[in-house]
Amino acid sequence: MVAAWLWLLCFLVPQALPRAQPAELYVEVPENYGGNFPLYLTKLLLPREETEGQIVVSGDAGVAGEGLFAVDPESGFLLVTRALDREEQAEYQLQVTLETEDRRVLWGPQPVRVRVKDENDQASGHQATATIDVSIVENTWVPLDPVHLAENLQVPYPHHIAQVHWNGGDVHYHLESQPQGPFDVDTEGKLYVTQELDREAQAEYLLQVRAQNTHSEDYAEPLELQVVVTDENDNAPICPPRGPSVSIPELSPPGTKVAKILAEDADAPSSPNSHVVYQLLSPEPEEPAELRAFELDSTSGSVTLGAAQLQAGQNILLQVLAMDLGGTDGGLSSTCEIPVTITDINDHAPEFTTSQIEPVSLPEDAEPGTLVTTLTATDADLEPAFRLMDFAIEAGDEEGTFSLDWEPDSAHVQLRLLKNLSYEAAPSHQLVVVVRNVEELVGPGPGPGATATVTVLVERVVPPPQLDRESYEASVPISTPAGSLLLTVQPSDPLSSPLRFSLVNDSEGWLCIKEISGEVHTARPLQGAQPGDMYTVLIEAQDADEPTLSTSATLVIHFLKALPAPTPTLAPVPSRHLCTPRQDHGVVVSGPREDPDQAGGHGPFSFALGPNPTVQRDWRLRALNGSHAYLTLGLHWVEPREHVVPIAVSHNDQIWQIQVRVIVCRCNVEGQCMRKVGRMKGMPTKLSAVGILVGTLIAIGIFLILIFTHLTLARKKDLDQPVDSVPLKVAV
Repeated sequence: MVAAWLWLLCFLVPQALPRAQPAELYVEVPENYGGNFPLYLTKLLLPREETEGQIVVSGDAGVAGEGLFAVDPESGFLLVTRALDREEQAEYQLQVTLETEDRRVLWGPQPVRVRVKDENDQASGHQATATIDVSIVENTWVPLDPVHLAENLQVPYPHHIAQVHWNGGDVHYHLESQPQGPFDVDTEGKLYVTQELDREAQAEYLLQVRAQNTHSEDYAEPLELQVVVTDENDNAPICPPRGPSVSIPELSPPGTKVAKILAEDADAPSSPNSHVVYQLLSPEPEEPAELRAFELDSTSGSVTLGAAQLQAGQNILLQVLAMDLGGTDGGLSSTCEIPVTITDINDHAPEFTTSQIEPVSLPEDAEPGTLVTTLTATDADLEPAFRLMDFAIEAGDEEGTFSLDWEPDSAHVQLRLLKNLSYEAAPSHQLVVVVRNVEELVGPGPGPGATATVTVLVERVVPPPQLDRESYEASVPISTPAGSLLLTVQPSDPLSSPLRFSLVNDSEGWLCIKEISGEVHTARPLQGAQPGDMYTVLIEAQDADEPTLSTSATLVIHFLKALPAPTPTLAPVPSRHLCTPRQDHGVVVSGPREDPDQAGGHGPFSFALGPNPTVQRDWRLRALNGSHAYLTLGLHWVEPREHVVPIAVSHNDQIWQIQVRVIVCRCNVEGQCMRKVGRMKGMPTKLSAVGILVGTLIAIGIFLILIFTHLTLARKKDLDQPVDSVPLKVAV
């Protein structure tokens, strides 16, 4: 009955206003209440936080002293301790406060007006007599057995689960559920569940069924019904949240713990529905076991390293399947993920990319600080701290001639010259450079690639050649013919190494220089030159033994007026030889030379072959310049003999005939002419040599025949003698 009144009052009494201005609460209580006491009236809005103090109920005279009203400190309900009589007092005016021991008010005062509801409990002035028939019937208000309902039950709702019955009439059934649940009761006392239940949300319910009259008064104590929700496998295992990546050092031994997965199943504990086992999905387990990188305990969910080695820098996502029902068919599952990172350790020694450097040449006058070469080393480790390197010259630099220069975080080291070199002291240096880790190395030591050999060759410095002059000058008439000697360039020291001379910027092609003697000649007539002009060329001289050593000097030509023109005379053309079949050789033909007593023979000259068709067929002639022409074979094959080639030389209206004698012959590989040699006196001919040889052989044959015949006759004579006439041969 107390619970019934509590439920009724909670819905009838208005709620309190904010704590700062509490409104008066109004409560009605039936007089002469026949139910259980204390009777809960209304809930007060006491402070939720725990506060040290006591609840004080004050009001009409005698209320506090009699203890008629009180407040339950745990629930905050105002309660009455006994039945009230309206005829004694129809209304009570109360105040509730929360006070400390020194009477300081912490909460309140909360005014409460309690009205006693009138009941027809007073008889009239006349007496009445009534006859009451009492019949005893069987009590049907009996306790109920517990009801077991499967969660997620797939039936039509509302679903009937139990039945109560009160013997008397005019009964109303009231149902309460602790905790609140989807249950109901109808007017006939049938109990129903109105929707599916979830065991994980609530595993048990305690139902109380009350039989009440029209005034909501209980006829008897409520009946209790325990509803137990049975488990179904409706929850998949829940994986733990994916956390940060698990770091495992490389080269960790097999069996090293990686992680442990503990999936939770919300189904009934210790039941098959919550029995979780594990299976590794990724990386997929390999067969045999030596190829597996990870091992998984299917019962505990513990993941350890397998026998297969993992490399630093690998990022692996482990996928583990968590299955309930012990992994049998029909179970639910979830996929759990564990990120794993293989961290680097310093297990790789640095190595040079090239262990043998090609020889490096340095002149012995190289300045200290000169870069010799740059070496590069690599380290297979990933961690930057493990890739820091230290370099040193391990051998070959006892005098400290070289040094190493590098940045702390660089893989490049520069080999530089620290002291001056000396070819006489050491023409070469063989240096061994070693590279090491700054951090301590784990695992095997450095290999052969940790050293690099650098060979430095010292070049002897030879001073460049010197000429007898710093510059040269010559004055030349513009009529100077080709081939005229202008001057001779010579070294300053006649005992120095021989020089090779050349002209660098002879743009007009007027000059030439003998490579060995240094004689400077005119290469062609000075056509275009004007008196008073200057022509500058550069003479370059190279050391014949050291071509890299050279010097140069300027040559300035001053052009003068032309001398009176002489009368040309024919120059005798010496004999020359050419090879057949044709080779890359020819004969240089020069024009008429000048005669100082005659005029009109000064070049340039024109050259042409004679009019003979055979000459035109067999020979070719092309002009080199205004004073010279070049004669070559016109056919691939020309008869080997001495040829006289007529050449016409003309200048203005004058024509000269030049007969050029050319010997055409077979040549050896060196281009030298092979001429036919006649028979030398006193030397045999081929025929006589053969006759002598045959006669000698015949004489030897006759001599051998005579010897053989003599031996045959002597043998026959011995056979014809009697046996007793043959003397005995006795060994003495």
